[in-house]
Amino acid sequence: MSRRATSLAPSGPGATEAEPTSRPAEFIQSLERGLSVLRAFSAERPAMTLSEVARTTHLTRATARRLLLTFEALGYMRSDGRCFELTPRVLDLGYAYVSSLKLPDIAQPFMEALSERVHESVSAAVLDDDEIVYVARVPTKRIMTVSISLGSRLPAATTSLGRALLAELPDDELEAFLARTSVQRLTAHTLTQAAELREAIFEVRRLGYAVLDQELEVGVRSASTVLRNRRGCAVAAINVSTHAGRVSLKELRSAFVPQLLATAEAITAQLARQ
Repeated sequence: MSRRATSLAPSGPGATEAEPTSRPAEFIQSLERGLSVLRAFSAERPAMTLSEVARTTHLTRATARRLLLTFEALGYMRSDGRCFELTPRVLDLGYAYVSSLKLPDIAQPFMEALSERVHESVSAAVLDDDEIVYVARVPTKRIMTVSISLGSRLPAATTSLGRALLAELPDDELEAFLARTSVQRLTAHTLTQAAELREAIFEVRRLGYAVLDQELEVGVRSASTVLRNRRGCAVAAINVSTHAGRVSLKELRSAFVPQLLATAEAITAQLARQ
């Protein structure tokens, strides 16, 4: 598992074109293959040749070529005759979700006010399988080596946003997550064992917020709590991130967490009116 944030994550290793899986009869494999091609492009691979796309997606060259040319005809891809790259039109796919969510528009002014009060970065994210996806952000000082932007993904297990959202899962879903998740030790503080993660997530349930101390990156501390809809279901999480050299754990808990919780309560109240 990598801590690098990417807007379009590569397809999982080991997936092959003929790999048998349990899927409904209506499953369209060609669509799955097409999406795997789009997801193959990333910050590390902004442009690829046909051979590189085929190798990355585990598709045959013929299939990869048809899909690339189809995306090029639709305007989602462009080519210089050798390399292919995504076009801005792919943003329409993600924007449709963000627009329908309505959360960024509602949360943004509250997040900006919180950031102005604490002079730190504030973000909101949703849970997508084993990762979080950033849907709103108010950056200030850059405290992480990894670049975070809307659509960026990070492992749920090693982020305070992820821990806050994982704490909302039913017990069976949480246990399934812990059973399948292999956490990479990113720093000396990273919790990697299932028992440790379970205990930490139960602590989040008890407190109502998550605090992570340098588990994702040395020097980065953050606190998160969830945002709820009118039914009381967690739809996202909001956090405050700071540098360990500026803010102690005690100050994070005593000064920042109360303001974070108050902001989350205000956003939740607005979401309940939607």
